[in-house]
Amino acid sequence: MAELLPVPEVAAGATEVVVAEWLVKVGDEFAAGDLIAVIETEKAVVEMEAEKGATLLRALVAPGSTVDVGAPMALLGSADELTEDLDAVLAELGVTGAGTAEPVAAVPATASATEAASQGPSAGTTDAAPGSRTFISPIARKLLREAGLSPDGVTGTGPHGRIRRRDVEHLVAAAASQAPAAPATPAAPTAPSVPSVPSVPSTPTAPSAPAAAAVTGWTDVEHTRLRRAIARRLTQSKQEIPHFYVKRTAVLDELLALRARLNDAAPTKISVNDFLIRAVAVAHTRVPDANVIWTDDALRHFDGVDISVAIASARGLVTPVLRGVEKSSLSAISAQVKTYVEQADAGRLQQQDLEGGSISISNLGMYGVEEFSAIINPPQSAILAVGAGRPTPVVVGDEVTVRTAVQLVLSVDHRAIDGALAAQWMDALVTAIENPLSLVV
Repeated sequence: MAELLPVPEVAAGATEVVVAEWLVKVGDEFAAGDLIAVIETEKAVVEMEAEKGATLLRALVAPGSTVDVGAPMALLGSADELTEDLDAVLAELGVTGAGTAEPVAAVPATASATEAASQGPSAGTTDAAPGSRTFISPIARKLLREAGLSPDGVTGTGPHGRIRRRDVEHLVAAAASQAPAAPATPAAPTAPSVPSVPSVPSTPTAPSAPAAAAVTGWTDVEHTRLRRAIARRLTQSKQEIPHFYVKRTAVLDELLALRARLNDAAPTKISVNDFLIRAVAVAHTRVPDANVIWTDDALRHFDGVDISVAIASARGLVTPVLRGVEKSSLSAISAQVKTYVEQADAGRLQQQDLEGGSISISNLGMYGVEEFSAIINPPQSAILAVGAGRPTPVVVGDEVTVRTAVQLVLSVDHRAIDGALAAQWMDALVTAIENPLSLVV
């Protein structure tokens, strides 16, 4: 019997999503667990799995459309029902309205919803060989649609030729530079002259003020869904979480020497940030009372150490979570971070990649930032801000020597962690960083 497929709540608290792409077309039969659609949330792209086997009788949502969570997105049933009056079936199920039940075939990722509706079956075709598929990220598809451009001729620089945001931005910029200049506005006709009338001499007036300088122009760039999500979450964090801050300095010389030796021998190059992620896991293991988050009903203690890592991707700031870091080697941490960076740039992070953990790490040292305080990523209870390692005078015994030091600032949720506990945790962190052999065992 035919039934409606509702839009799932793929992210906690989400009220709407974008159906970015259909992976099956009308008439296709699929099994439970098969991928049938790609859904874009505010922070991730989720591949939707079928809960049970069925046949797609009709897609009710065109690719690129924004749909409320819980709204019907497709009509499912058996292959025998394809010959039935589907409009009548939809009416019985309460789906009405002009255009709502129009059949939508699976549209390639390179075609926008508007192109699919206006150009017919040939929309989105490329010069690729028959049966080939051009991959394009949802944000790139959205930018093409807003600019009224076609993906034909766009050279993707992502994996397997995937068209990314920067590729579309270059195309839009090139199109703008080639646009013809607007015609000049005709000058207003000059008013006829009026004969002057003699007047009584008067006191000379002060010279008139110079004309006001031209106002500097600007360009409004519409907020992306990701940017809105970041703004909402961080505003909520500063309003609801009582932040306090703990600062320490850590000496990096032994860590840098060990890293150099490991990178000379290991095929996978390990970064300083990989060491710091591992050091945070060690600190959480040594001070387990800090591995918590605040909930409305209880203080939640975690058994394992999951750590979020801030990544400035092409789509915006994301914080995917590394799982079980207390059991992970430095090379495993490095490999996972690199994978997350690639997925973030391509817009292929899954929602589950962004959920969990009790602490985040934000490292701006590669930009030369010496010190900063970060905003906690809710519902986590802390975030560690890492500055640049710099030569610094350090007192060793009775002598002053120069060492490479880094400034660390821990932002803490005072509801979950008190000052003394945060100080103990920072001491455990600095001890691990300054004794890096503890990070490789």
